[in-house]
Amino acid sequence: MAGDAKKLQPIIVKKVKKGGHAAHGGAWKIAYADFVTAMMAFFLLMWLLGSTSEGDKKGIADYFQSPLKVALLNGGSGSGDSSSILKGGGTDLTRSHGQVKRGDVEAPRNTINLQALRHEQRVAEATRLQELSEQVESELKNNPKLAQYASQIKLDLTRDGLRIQIVDELSRPMFDSGSAVVKPYMRELLRAIGSVLLEVPNRLTLEGHTDAQPFGAGGAGYSNWELSADRANASRRELVAGGLTEERVLRVQGLASSQPFNRDDPLDPQNRRISIIVMNRDAEDRFYRPTADRVEPQQPETEPSIRPQKPTLVSSPAEPGR
Repeated sequence: MAGDAKKLQPIIVKKVKKGGHAAHGGAWKIAYADFVTAMMAFFLLMWLLGSTSEGDKKGIADYFQSPLKVALLNGGSGSGDSSSILKGGGTDLTRSHGQVKRGDVEAPRNTINLQALRHEQRVAEATRLQELSEQVESELKNNPKLAQYASQIKLDLTRDGLRIQIVDELSRPMFDSGSAVVKPYMRELLRAIGSVLLEVPNRLTLEGHTDAQPFGAGGAGYSNWELSADRANASRRELVAGGLTEERVLRVQGLASSQPFNRDDPLDPQNRRISIIVMNRDAEDRFYRPTADRVEPQQPETEPSIRPQKPTLVSSPAEPGR
């Protein structure tokens, strides 16, 4: 019996049933940690974007547009102040856009360089014109025939360049009354000046002036406007005879008595004069380029800045003079 009871003893099998975690399980903590990590990375990114200067942002953008160029030419770093967390960065806390990229300073620097170069050119040109004035004076003094006419030569530097004025004297006029025929001494004087002007490449303006003495039929006929223009053109021919090329003369105009040498005495003989203006670069540019008041001949961009032209003969009505 005992043996049978032993054989009939039940066998108990324990099965472990896997189920979900209880309320205090740890799986949700892993998911939450991942979420917090992602949020921290997001806020860190936002903080970095907020504290990065505009220069660094531009540098990063430039890198992704052309990374090889930035890496090789700019040393591979941003163009701003990456070492500072302050807006603007650098040593100056008042700056709002960070340090300036090296490429950004090229345009202002080039502008300053061009302005400085232009100023140096003006100074050099003024010096050259002053030396030309001294050469004209020296030519007159060293020429025995012309030395006696030195008192009739007036030299000065104006806004347009060197102005050489040959004025009348009561006992020694350059032209006969009402005539555009050059006197012999005036012819020699003009040719001597023309030979000196060969030393510089500047273009020329010739102006004829008269006094306020009425002449001829006044404004209805041949007046001092026509006479002053004819005298200026006759002077141009003598300069050319002295060796000056035609292309050097840019403009020939008659001004009659509109610009007297002696404003206090409209009949002063010195008001009858020939003005030769050795134009500076600014005066030549104003002639070719449009201004606020007028539109002057402008040359194509493919041509040189100074284009040879035939001289223009200008005359306009005003009160007559001698």
